Amino acid sequence: MATSVLVVEDDVAIRDMLSFTLKQAGFGCDSVGDGEAGLDFLKKQQPDMILLDWMLPGIDGIEFIRRLRANEFLANIPVIMLTAKGESEDMVKGLAVGADDYVNKPFSPPELMARIRAVLRRCQPDSSDEGQQLQSGNLVLDTKSHRVTVDDTRIELGPTEFRLLHFFMKNPERAYNRSQLLDYVWGDTVYIEERTVDVHIRRLRKALESSGHDHLIQTVRGVGYRFSVD
Repeated sequence: MATSVLVVEDDVAIRDMLSFTLKQAGFGCDSVGDGEAGLDFLKKQQPDMILLDWMLPGIDGIEFIRRLRANEFLANIPVIMLTAKGESEDMVKGLAVGADDYVNKPFSPPELMARIRAVLRRCQPDSSDEGQQLQSGNLVLDTKSHRVTVDDTRIELGPTEFRLLHFFMKNPERAYNRSQLLDYVWGDTVYIEERTVDVHIRRLRKALESSGHDHLIQTVRGVGYRFSVD
C-alpha cells in the first residue's frame, strides 16, 4: 500500500502542484483547503504524514498541530509545515508546537520529496527494536506500542521527541553534541539545522516535567546533551 499524505493548503495552485508531485513520486494523496476540513478528514482516516500550510483560514497551522498532538490517536502522525514565513523565530515556533520539519515557500519539489522521505524514515520504528521496552525507574518506553508511560500513565510525545528519548535511553550516561544527535536521531539529511535539536530537547523536557523526569535530559556545558539518572 502506498504511503499516504494529507495536504492541508488553502492555495489551490500549490495544493494541486503538491498532489501531482506526490502522486508522481508514488505516494497516495488527499488534500483539503483549510484546517477544519483537515481535522474532519482525520476523524475518518489517518494518513502516514501531513503537509500543513501555516497561514490557513480559520484554524491556522499552529493551532492545527496543537490539536493534533493533544489527540491520543493522532499525536504520532509526522507533520511538515509549509510556509512563506522565513524568520528563525517562526521556524522555532513551528517546531516547538510539534512540527517535525519546516519548509519555506517557494520550495523545489525534489527538496520537498527528500524531506518527506527523511521524516518518514526517522518516524518509522526500527525493526531491530520491535517489541523492545526500555526503562529508567518508573519511566518506560515501549517501541511496539510506541508509548511512554510513568506508572502506567501515558506521557504524550510527538514522533521526534519519542525517537530522541528512545536514543537517549538506549545510550545513557554518554554526552552527544548536536551534530551527533542530528545524525543518529534525524538521519542523513542536510536540511535540518542544529538549532532544531535544542527545540526538541525543550519539548521533550516539557513533556517529562509533569512526572518529574525532565532532569534526566541533562545539558553538558560545551558539549551537548546526555540522558543520566545521576
